[in-house]
Amino acid sequence: MMEQAEVIAALGPTNTGKTHRAILALCEHESGMIGLPLRLLAREVFERVVKIKGADQVALITGEEKVVPPKARYWISTVEAMPTDLLVDFVAIDEIQLCAHPERGHIFTDRLLRARGRKETWLMGADSMASLIKELVPRAKFRRFPRLSALRSEGGYTLGSLPKRSAVVAFSAEKVYEIAEKLRARRGGAAIVFGGLSPRARNAQVELYESGEVDYLVATDAIGMGLNLDIERVAFSEWSKFDGQRRRRLDIAELAQIAGRAGRFQRNGFFGAFGALNRLDGKDEWAIENHRFPAIRSLSYRNSDLDYASAESLLDSLYLPAPHRCLRLHGDAEDVQSLKWLLLQEAVKERTFNSDALRLLFEVCQIPAYGRTLPEEHWRLLKKLFIELRDHGQISEEWIQSRVERVLRHGGDIESLTAKIAAIRTWTYVSARGGWVNNERFWQEKTRQVEDQLSDALHQALLERFVSRRNRPKAMMGGKNSGSAHDWSGKLHELRARMLPEGEPNDSQLALKMSQSSPEDVKLEDGHFTFQEHRVGILRRGRSIWSPEVRLLLPPGAEQPGLAERVLRRVVRARLEALELREESDASSQLRGVVYQLNTGLGIARFESLHLLLQKMPSQEKKWLKSQGVYCGHRYVFLRPAFEKVGLALRYALVGAFFSRIDLSYLDESDCGGKLALQKADNLSAKVWEAAGYIYFPLRQFSGVVMRIDWWELLMKLPRAERIEALADELKIDRSILARMASSFFSPSLRSRGRRQNRRRTAKSS
Repeated sequence: MMEQAEVIAALGPTNTGKTHRAILALCEHESGMIGLPLRLLAREVFERVVKIKGADQVALITGEEKVVPPKARYWISTVEAMPTDLLVDFVAIDEIQLCAHPERGHIFTDRLLRARGRKETWLMGADSMASLIKELVPRAKFRRFPRLSALRSEGGYTLGSLPKRSAVVAFSAEKVYEIAEKLRARRGGAAIVFGGLSPRARNAQVELYESGEVDYLVATDAIGMGLNLDIERVAFSEWSKFDGQRRRRLDIAELAQIAGRAGRFQRNGFFGAFGALNRLDGKDEWAIENHRFPAIRSLSYRNSDLDYASAESLLDSLYLPAPHRCLRLHGDAEDVQSLKWLLLQEAVKERTFNSDALRLLFEVCQIPAYGRTLPEEHWRLLKKLFIELRDHGQISEEWIQSRVERVLRHGGDIESLTAKIAAIRTWTYVSARGGWVNNERFWQEKTRQVEDQLSDALHQALLERFVSRRNRPKAMMGGKNSGSAHDWSGKLHELRARMLPEGEPNDSQLALKMSQSSPEDVKLEDGHFTFQEHRVGILRRGRSIWSPEVRLLLPPGAEQPGLAERVLRRVVRARLEALELREESDASSQLRGVVYQLNTGLGIARFESLHLLLQKMPSQEKKWLKSQGVYCGHRYVFLRPAFEKVGLALRYALVGAFFSRIDLSYLDESDCGGKLALQKADNLSAKVWEAAGYIYFPLRQFSGVVMRIDWWELLMKLPRAERIEALADELKIDRSILARMASSFFSPSLRSRGRRQNRRRTAKSS
């Protein structure tokens, strides 16, 4: 706990300018260092200091990135990667309240106790740390910084009432995607920010929002740690999250950290609940507005002066008791769990017979588990890395190359691209460790290049999924520098080719031909994709009927599956877009609601769910719907192209994939695109039939009957005798039998029923 020179506790809520003031203080000294909680924030601060001091004076150090000029005097780093052996005039630690964090807290606590500048040290964070800093650092001088603008609760927001320049916060990727898709359908789209984004992808998404291309941001609590965004409102979609061990409600200080992202400089910010979420109670809202939070009572601690004499002494030193009553001994962090598992492996035991080997082993254990893999999978990778380093002194370039090749080889949707970025970060981290690989600079550049290409692809995938076509930046809408799926796939292909040894095949004729063809050249029949007589893929169940997954079925010897998968997803997207309605930006809320239900129903919606919207809709918008091929029937509202041959073929494929590979190919007919009516032969529910575009009538005499929705609506216009005639011909059954049962097929109009219900409501209210 050595004290040197002045220690300043710079405390206050969000938007107080603490980080900005620390940067100015850093630049006033001859040398200095700032430790920041996020890699993204470290990069942002690094770029700001470079503008002030020049690139030759400023170093950046994170787990995966090292930019260290020979004459660097200013060091910007993540807290974990801070070079603690450097002596500099000024040291600052940001978000010091993270000392209480269950996983990372012991590192922040170590910096609180040990990291000092020769002339000045700043500890920046929440005011709830004041009492513990006073106890642990008695000489600290306190500077309180008031928030530059007010923060006020607005209660709650709905999807329709959410103002522009708002951020909606969720705590899982699934919830983020769900909200973003709703915003795309109703409000034109949203930018996405979550922890798995690389700096490049995150910056591209933020630029999309900051430039006004979209008016909304959907994010996890990744926006809560000092990232400067132009947000006027923060809307919470939930108050609790899964923290890795259990689902828990966020405490009021955590909520305030996120809510505090609203407002910038002297412009006020607002927060509230989103959707069906109940608003906070009055006490909690008052606490957030007035920045009054319970004091932090204990900090996470782990001894950092480790004993590498033996495996037992290393473990013992990790569990030495905390030196102060307000420090709680940290449990098994990820690196300690990895260490314990590895020390049980025979191949590791026989290689850890001295202190150097144990030190190396624990350094390997500190490689983060970037991907969402099982712990055992990550530990097995660490084991291989340790053995390679111990036996050969370095990791072979062939192994790194094969791992990077694996990243380039598979998948192409948002989830797989995020997983790829996580995977490549492991190798960026490994190549950034001094001496672990030969030709470090080469591999750092290569892994960074791969990450950049994947980041561009991820940004493009996020654009395609969460931003409506009319709101996408022009640079992404096609053309020479569009950044399209084909462009980034080509770049990855070129990169992969450069990394392969001479003579190894690096081209897939089939995949490349697919990428250079139009979507119409790839056929989708019975849920299978075919290209030039090759069966190349199959649809499988996705998050929803209209968002399926694609599984490749490439012929033997074909390469570039990632490129091929991207092509197939583009084929599905092109067919889906042919069935989508796209209203104008000034459309009424009624029209947006109708379009949303039709689009998510693949061109079909029940009349009873739309009749109130249609009733209140302006007449010119009703005319627009009609001009787009929307038909308002008795039971259903549908888009006419949805019942044309191409639309029906796509519907049968999507429904078949979503409902456990149901085969609906027997419905397909070459003349009209699908059977008009048939006796129900399959044991399918009414829900499945409706998704396929049919009404189901549960008549025992015929094992049930289904009729195609558009055809049934047409029959409803005909006189009763003609309806029976047409249906009997289609089903090939006796007309007299059908006539006795006609009421089952032609029940009263739901539209008429809706009108009667409206009249009753009107009469009641009057």
